[in-house]
Amino acid sequence: MKPAAIGSDRAPCTRAALEEREAAVLAPFAARAGGSRGRRHPEEEDSYRTAFQRDRDRVIHSTAFRRLEYKTQVFINHEGDHYRTRLTHTIEVAQIARAVARALRLNEDLAEVVSLAHDLGHPPFGHAGERALQACMEGQGGFEHNVQALRVVDLLERRYPDRPGLNLSFEVRESILKHSTFYDSPEISAEFGATPRPLLEAQVADIADMVAYNNHDLDDGLYSGLLSEEELLEVPLFAVVRRRVLDRWPDLDAKLRRRRIVAALIAESVTDLVSESSRRIAVAFLDSAEAARSHEERLIAFSSEMWKRQKQLASFLAERLYAHHRVVRMAVKAEGFVRRMFEAYLEDPRQLPPEHHDRIPRDGVHRAVCDYIAGMTDRYAQDGYMKMFHPFERI
Repeated sequence: MKPAAIGSDRAPCTRAALEEREAAVLAPFAARAGGSRGRRHPEEEDSYRTAFQRDRDRVIHSTAFRRLEYKTQVFINHEGDHYRTRLTHTIEVAQIARAVARALRLNEDLAEVVSLAHDLGHPPFGHAGERALQACMEGQGGFEHNVQALRVVDLLERRYPDRPGLNLSFEVRESILKHSTFYDSPEISAEFGATPRPLLEAQVADIADMVAYNNHDLDDGLYSGLLSEEELLEVPLFAVVRRRVLDRWPDLDAKLRRRRIVAALIAESVTDLVSESSRRIAVAFLDSAEAARSHEERLIAFSSEMWKRQKQLASFLAERLYAHHRVVRMAVKAEGFVRRMFEAYLEDPRQLPPEHHDRIPRDGVHRAVCDYIAGMTDRYAQDGYMKMFHPFERI
């Protein structure tokens, strides 16, 4: 099908033209930037970017996004230059999400910005840092990284003189809060609780996150030597794909073989995801993005067989990588860092930077301390710990 015209060959491509293109090319159940529910603080539309493209740019230019470069995925940043960080993981999620959204004729820009924003609320030291903050905030409103990500984009980022946060569109904010994978159980606030499901683009970002961390954590596990190809043969999906790679390239060295296996695992997962999601969407007879929101089950999903294989892979990684003594040893140390710093700031909040200390009357001292620590990178947290507890460290 030939796309609708968007103006003459010499004219610039305006926001209105991009919205016309969305109407012509996207599936009826895709979200449309022109149909957004808007922003918390009204503002003029951009001349050349849709609402979701503008949201993407705001996320990329945020301080919280840049900090992801020095936040842990599995391995602490100083353990090696080639391990994934939260930033590289986030970029990989966005790449997978765009490919899936494009194949299903969904809104690529929305899938991309949700992917780029989904981990903005993660504290330093990965899930170890999150567990520590959950313990510190027990009885004080708790800590959950999806809720924290929404807090970051709604309140903590400072970009405008007349309003807090990034002022993202309703659809992006809703999708951030409803982000859900094996490891996420978000509590949905009243503002977003009218419909049981997130938009299809958000569902794409959720599964893209799972595909990325399953396969890239596996890749990092092999690279580190904590996992071996031989023990991974216990995982049916890995065994099948590895056999296929060896049949095609029997003489590959270990490094290149690992890379081809991981690429093939991702391709296998994405192919199944697109096929099964397309089938489910067709059966559901969706005629709008709202219909997808109201559907009784998620429509972006693996086939039952692939879902079983993905869970097998996730279980293997939980048992052999995330519970490996070297990973656990660092996680325990990291939890200790976070808890001890939290207690010290709580005992004397005057140590907080002014922008966080000034939030105490509104949010309470526990939340102010939590916001400050959650925003730290691994490196900043380690430096802060040394300055706080080692008397001969220069302040």
